[in-house]
Amino acid sequence: MIRAFFLSLAQLGDRRIIGVFLKSLALTLVLLAALGVGAWYALTWAVAYWGFGSGAQGIAGVAAVILALVTAGVLFRGVAVLVIGLFADEVVQAVEAKHYPQALTTARAVPLARSIGMGLGSVARFAGINLLLVPVYLLLLVTGIGPAILFFIVNGWLLGRDLGDMVAVRHMGMAELKGWRGATALSRFVLGLIGTGLFVVPFVNLAAPVIVAAMATHWFHQGRRK
Repeated sequence: MIRAFFLSLAQLGDRRIIGVFLKSLALTLVLLAALGVGAWYALTWAVAYWGFGSGAQGIAGVAAVILALVTAGVLFRGVAVLVIGLFADEVVQAVEAKHYPQALTTARAVPLARSIGMGLGSVARFAGINLLLVPVYLLLLVTGIGPAILFFIVNGWLLGRDLGDMVAVRHMGMAELKGWRGATALSRFVLGLIGTGLFVVPFVNLAAPVIVAAMATHWFHQGRRK
């Protein structure tokens, strides 16, 4: 896994990787901005609708901005994984072309509809499971570090599944994929933990989607060799 990480970093200067990074970052920021603007309009409209004064509307505007920023921070990982899912093939192809050219002979292109479906499924699992666990997160606040530990465990597991599937679908049918998931559960979890860690580091999290997609490619092919 360490080798996969450093190989991924070393390829960040690849023009194809840079292209995916710029496209995915731009689309991620646009989607987050749209969510923020939507939250602002919804909150200020609600205040105006219920007939509160202009002072309350000003407070609502400030609250909406804060809410938008918090929402962007919480949802960044989910939105980023959705977006990188759209461009994952480009990252995987770039890594395979440089390090695993023999894999290109058997790889299959992933249809855009399937990429979108996988990305939406990832976001739905991320949002749904974390929302269900909100009461547990709140209960663990008394421990201080409990919510962070649970967050890493849950999201490491979720992200590991998404990253593994992102590469595996290019080389496996559905029947083989199910068995492979079971055989690689532990290593995928470790991959997901590393990815989750990258997503919470300021500035590093901007490049995290392409780094973890490249890491997943190295991890997949190194595991297949073994």
